[in-house]
Amino acid sequence: MGSLRRNHRPGGVPSGRLSEVVWLSLRLGVTAFGGPAAHIAMLRSEVVDRRGWVGDAHFLDLLSVTNLIPGPNSTEMVIHVGYERAGWRGLVAGGLGFILPAAVITLGFAWLYVRYGTTPAGDQMLYGIKPVVIAIVVQALWSLARTALKGVFAVLGCVVVAALYLARVHEIALLLGGGVLALAGWAGRSGVRDPGTAIFATLPIVQWPVWATEATAGPLVSYGHMRIFLTFLKIGSVLYGSGYVLLAFLRNDIVDRYGWLTEQQLLDAVAVGQFTPGPVFTTATFVGYIAGGFPGAVLATLGIFLPAFVAVAVAIPLLPRLRRMAWTRAVLNGLNVAAIGLMAAVAWTLGRAALVDGFTTLVAVVSFVLLLRFRLNSAWLVLAGALLGLGATLFS
Repeated sequence: MGSLRRNHRPGGVPSGRLSEVVWLSLRLGVTAFGGPAAHIAMLRSEVVDRRGWVGDAHFLDLLSVTNLIPGPNSTEMVIHVGYERAGWRGLVAGGLGFILPAAVITLGFAWLYVRYGTTPAGDQMLYGIKPVVIAIVVQALWSLARTALKGVFAVLGCVVVAALYLARVHEIALLLGGGVLALAGWAGRSGVRDPGTAIFATLPIVQWPVWATEATAGPLVSYGHMRIFLTFLKIGSVLYGSGYVLLAFLRNDIVDRYGWLTEQQLLDAVAVGQFTPGPVFTTATFVGYIAGGFPGAVLATLGIFLPAFVAVAVAIPLLPRLRRMAWTRAVLNGLNVAAIGLMAAVAWTLGRAALVDGFTTLVAVVSFVLLLRFRLNSAWLVLAGALLGLGATLFS
């Protein structure tokens, strides 16, 4: 008992848990390649399979809620898990640990870009990394589906969602549709004639966290680069779904409205965001540096990620209350089925782009077997894939 107390810091959070969150988020920020779906799969491998911080069912609940709030999904999942493991300090530490390594790497590429007028290709490493990423996503999909898809109708719903997503139906519409259908099924089974009244009678009252009010009150910057900060704050507040939707938002404001970058510079910025590890939203760091130097990079990064912390802080009090009510349990189950369908569609799309020959297919299959059979650390597999990609392209 004494050792347990010595391991606690003021506030009741075990110091070991906070350090675990910091270490894991930093490592993911350096090794998580492949976009949001891959990041979430790697996070699941670490916190469900290897560490047992949360179960698959709860991980799916977090993922469903994350899909319904604006901001970068994978970053918000790391923030959620940080809170689950180490409270409010874990929430902040997890998010910063995941964002900062990618932002620093992207800032370095932006400096090289301004100085030399080009970006590193990264194609050689990505050639070997992409099939490993596909294996990670498929392994996570397999495990999550075993938890979420209970019954024929759930499987059918998952397939329909995946097909509609591939037919370019918006992901938010599909998620909401899954929740509404699940709610209708609950009302039918429960004999509820007026589900609207039953729902509003049980809605929880959400209190805004005090720390969030304090963190967002008052001026963040005073002069100069306020427009950069506000532009990216707006994008981070309204952008739903994956980081790949970011391009359309950036083009509208950065190229057409303000003329901070040319079309080619914007494409280069997005390319850097794709082949660097961590959240794709660190593209904002690159754009901010081009538009306003180092202060612009800092403010753009702060602006685009700040809404994610606030959104998760607001969502946290909702989840346990929602799980206690029958109708919201049904909605969350429907959202989980839809989330699995979306993940399957993304895996299919990424797989077609990544598995381009026998070598990449072999890397993906071997990686999947190693993950499924031995539960290897996905970060080491990503690094191995990068080395294999370099070797294959050098000797081809």
